[in-house]
Amino acid sequence: MTAQVDTGRRRPTSRRSPVASIALHATLIVAALIAIFPIAWVVLSSFKPGVWIQASDLSLVKEPTLANYKYVLTQTMFPRWALNSVVVAVVTTAIGVLMAATAGYALSRFNFPGRRKLLLVFLVTQMFPVPILIVPIYVIMANLHLINTPASLVIAYLTIALPFCSWMLKGYFDTISTELDEAAHLDGCGPFATFWRVILPLARPGIAVTAFFTFLTAWGEVAYATAFIQDERKFTLGYGLQQFVPAFNPQWEYLTASAVLITLPAGVVFFFAQRHLVSGLTAGAVKG
Repeated sequence: MTAQVDTGRRRPTSRRSPVASIALHATLIVAALIAIFPIAWVVLSSFKPGVWIQASDLSLVKEPTLANYKYVLTQTMFPRWALNSVVVAVVTTAIGVLMAATAGYALSRFNFPGRRKLLLVFLVTQMFPVPILIVPIYVIMANLHLINTPASLVIAYLTIALPFCSWMLKGYFDTISTELDEAAHLDGCGPFATFWRVILPLARPGIAVTAFFTFLTAWGEVAYATAFIQDERKFTLGYGLQQFVPAFNPQWEYLTASAVLITLPAGVVFFFAQRHLVSGLTAGAVKG
């Protein structure tokens, strides 16, 4: 008895027609140009003298100069504002990641009274826009005598970042098998040692995203900085840049140069966060 051979042919995979392919690529190119154009305009404008930025005719780079960057870095308080922003952003990121990681782990692994209500509170806090929260938080800071201090900004930014980051890390910890916790307990590790030595290294991708989000929250925020800080020497970068756009004489050349300088640290943080995201996916492999 001979085995029957399946002579049926597979259906050819559908291919996109040349017209559809051209239309798709054209759409993607247009979308990319629309997304890149504002960034390119800011970067190119930062090298132009002010007279050419406000000129009616469009030009890429006319009479390029570094005078805008030199003025911002030497003739304004930009370096001081940058230092203030770095301090606030780093402290906010460190505290935010630590608190979000411990809260997310507790919400993921422990079933304690009020757990579901706490998750609901974290979720509800994300529904309130910043303008509504400024007044009550300002009153709290005033009662604590923290107005016009970096601590007021750190606390305010944590109220934005912590709920979201705790929710995100809770979901990430849920994807890590609880068998690792049980194995660590058998080896004599307590809850904190299990979290610090076993679970946290495996959660580096989530930690990296959380740190990046928290850093950006503190680095580019303007509303709370405007409400809480009155001393020019304590301005952050987001608030300080408003000094370049007064009502009657906007200094676009200095604003664009400052905007480029502000973007650089965020890009560096993203670069390192991306590296940890990739390396963290293969970290903590369990030996069989």
